[in-house]
Amino acid sequence: MRLLLDTHALLWWWFDDATLPDRAKAAIGDRDNEVYVSAASGWEIATKVRKGQLAGIADRMANFEHYLADDGFRALSITMAHGVRSGALPGAHKDPFDRMLAAQALMEDLTLVTCDKVMANFGCETFW
Repeated sequence: MRLLLDTHALLWWWFDDATLPDRAKAAIGDRDNEVYVSAASGWEIATKVRKGQLAGIADRMANFEHYLADDGFRALSITMAHGVRSGALPGAHKDPFDRMLAAQALMEDLTLVTCDKVMANFGCETFW
């Protein structure tokens, strides 16, 4: 499988949060799967840290790509095409990070690992 982690899935993976279902943990941890993390997730996490909405992650932020590599995850950059597709997606979902992840999942043929059922409304394949 080719997976794209929603930001909450990445955080729950990193902190071994029980909210992440065993099924998702198994898929993320399976080295036969390609697991991607979008630059949008780095942007979203940094924004939450700056706003004081997310604590205890300073070391991970300072070494973000190192932690991704340690887990065998691949960084997914944001391209102009991703930006255009994200903005053009139909629907009223306003979260720009979610819209970007959906656009990237669609364009890169990735399955989005997310608990957010609304994401499937964009037409991307989801897994939880």
